Amino acid sequence: MASLRGIQQPELSKKLYKLIKSENHAIGAYESAGRERIGIASQLSDWGEATGDETVSDVSDKIGVLLSELGEQEDHFATNLEDYRTVLKTIRNMESSVQPSRDQRQRTMDEIAKLKHKEPENTKIATLEQQLVREEAQNLVAEAQLTNVTRQKLKEAYDIHFAAVIERAEKQIILASHGRRLLQLLDDTPVVPGDSRPTSFEHAAQARQILNDAEEDLREWTSNIEPINYQSQGMGSNLMPSEGAGGSITTAPATISADAIEPDQTRDRIDTSAEGSHLAKATSVEEEVQQQQQQEQEQPVAA
Repeated sequence: MASLRGIQQPELSKKLYKLIKSENHAIGAYESAGRERIGIASQLSDWGEATGDETVSDVSDKIGVLLSELGEQEDHFATNLEDYRTVLKTIRNMESSVQPSRDQRQRTMDEIAKLKHKEPENTKIATLEQQLVREEAQNLVAEAQLTNVTRQKLKEAYDIHFAAVIERAEKQIILASHGRRLLQLLDDTPVVPGDSRPTSFEHAAQARQILNDAEEDLREWTSNIEPINYQSQGMGSNLMPSEGAGGSITTAPATISADAIEPDQTRDRIDTSAEGSHLAKATSVEEEVQQQQQQEQEQPVAA
């Protein structure tokens, strides 16, 4: 069915249709990668616990929390890519709307040329030439609308795309940096047979603080990228410059309105509420355990 829709696309919009379709597969890959990353994080935590080494267990569990957050970032990135993809659909829909105007104009030109060759005295030629003048005027407006929408939406789409790439990269750096801090707490000094390591993780409090720091850094993250300048604010609802924004338009009235190019929403929205949830859950559990341990220490020992 998907390939059939591709075949039925107007010639003008086929290339962008394929691009949007390919981007849909890429978004699905990011979503899948995010789920895989969360699953791997859980496996790492399970393995660490199975080692019987409390230090390895604690460190691997907290690394797993950070890896889970990295997985959530892939999901969030996929959401932003879907926003960019939706903007590209606006150009595709506009191209589809302009194609009939081009086709009709070409058919009229072909018919005039055919009559002039076979029946140069045919009175229908004059009628067709008048029709061609009207169609060329309408096509002129449609082509202007197309170039206006193409430039504006291409700029908007990749503004969203590159901003999403920067956000993902900066948040990945935050999480990876705190992950490296965790690794610094793992003592890998070799031991000889017969030597024993401490039974408890001596840097447990520092490890908890690292997760707290990571959670806070993600929560306080803000975008500092330089905004893109747009010169298309003066475009009216008919997709042409509005009065006072660059002169009046005297060509034929537009046959394509902004409503005709609204992007279709064919993909389910991705829930991004989970971003930061793994860190929040881990830190809250750590706090509960710590409070419970303090209460046990404060309770008087029965005689």
